Parts: sequence; C-alpha cells; structure tokens
Amino acid sequence: MQASLFPDSPGSLNVKQPAAGLLSPDSKISVGCAGWSLPRAAWPEFPEAGTHLQRYAARLNAVEINSSFYRPHQPATYARWAASVPANFRFAVKLPKTITHQQRLAGCGELLDDFLAQATGLGEKLGCLLVQLPPSLAFEAGVAEGFLRQLRQRHDGPVALEPRHASWFDGPADTLLDAWQVGRVLADPVVDAAGRRPGGFAGLVYVRLHGSPRMYYSAYDRAVLDALKTRLAAAAQPGVAVWCIFDNTAEGAAVENALYTMGGLAPV
Repeated sequence: MQASLFPDSPGSLNVKQPAAGLLSPDSKISVGCAGWSLPRAAWPEFPEAGTHLQRYAARLNAVEINSSFYRPHQPATYARWAASVPANFRFAVKLPKTITHQQRLAGCGELLDDFLAQATGLGEKLGCLLVQLPPSLAFEAGVAEGFLRQLRQRHDGPVALEPRHASWFDGPADTLLDAWQVGRVLADPVVDAAGRRPGGFAGLVYVRLHGSPRMYYSAYDRAVLDALKTRLAAAAQPGVAVWCIFDNTAEGAAVENALYTMGGLAPV
C-alpha cells in the first residue's frame, strides 16, 4: 500500500535538523520539476522574455528531463539546452525505458553507450542520471551488479535509482548501491516503509515528489513543504549532493511547489 511521506515522518531524510537557519553559505540544493513546462497561472512568477527553459531557469536551479525516457535526443539538442541556462543550473536526465523497462537492466552496454553519447552533450551541466525501475522489477544481485558495473565503466557522475519493488529496500540492495556510489531515491508516495528514508550511497540525496494523495496531480500544502525544506537543508552536508524534484506536473502544481520550496533554501 502506498503511503504519504509527509508530514508524519520527521526522520524521513535520516539526518539531524540544523541548529539554526537553513543552509550554510557553501551549500546548494538542486530544486526543480520534471520538465520545464510553465502553466499559464505561473507566468507572472517568471520573466516574460526567452524560451520556456530560459524563463524557468531564471527562478529554479535544476530540472529533470523525463522525455529521454521515451525517445532519444541529439547531443546538439542537449548542448543547446545547456547553453541557454545559467552557469550553476543543472539537469538530471532519466535513462531510457529501453534500458530499464525493456532490457530490465540486462545486456545494456550498447544502449548505455548511445544514451550517454547523447546526454553528455550537456557538458558540466549534467548534474545527475536518474534510473527509474518498473514496479515489477525485483532485485537480483547479479543483474543489478552487472548493470551498475557497466554504467560506472562509462559514467562517474552522480546516479540516483528509484526502485518500485519492495525487494530493493532490503539491506543487500542498499549495500550494492552504496558500493557503486548510487543513491536510492526517496519518493513520495512511498511504496515500502524503508522508502521513507533515502538509501544506498550517502553522498547523494534525491527526493522525487509525485503528488499525494493523487499521483501527478495533487499539490503539497505549505506545512508539508516547510517540513521538507528543513529536512533538505539538514541533508545538505559537505560532500552531499541534494536534489528535490516535483513530478506533480499534470495540472501545474509542481512549479508552484518548487518555487515555494526554493524560497530561502537554494538561491539560483
């Protein structure tokens, strides 16, 4: 059964709350949405000039590219996106479904080569890779380790993995993810009790908020987001990359929620 991550789980990020304030001066949290579509109601919050991405990047400092899950993009397209945003803006890019849902992580070497040849067009603005698994994909140590080895042979940057089968929330899976420096996504709604905390590699905290109770539609109220901001700030320790992505995009709630979360937390 799915359950909402907030507000009844004060230890959800498994870190101590900061004694005062939110962030230390050198801390940064990447906050954004799954895609940079701007609902008309939110237009007054963004500059009038520029592409949707340029306008979006004037107020938020990260975005998650989900379209890469469905279709490839040319390296030149990624490069154009990277050139259009500020220097400290970062992209997370979702791995294609051919890797995660069709091949189910097995025998993916050539597919990884093709995907990375495209996504690395972002250059230094490629902030994280996102591996979202199908709910039916159970943890198999041999398959998982083979995939992670192939991925790490090709890419040494941050990687977040979002499992949706309960077997991925046990100790062996966390140990393997940690060994390959892959963070386990903290997703809301949670699909397993252990999913109320991030797992795997402690150097990456990646939070994905899909909307609750109605996934992809429901907005989060401000009390929930205030609690979230405190937990994100506490997680932003030296050497830890912290991401917060809102995926409740179906009716535009993600943009409003991201802007509110960004306020006072992660300046662009």
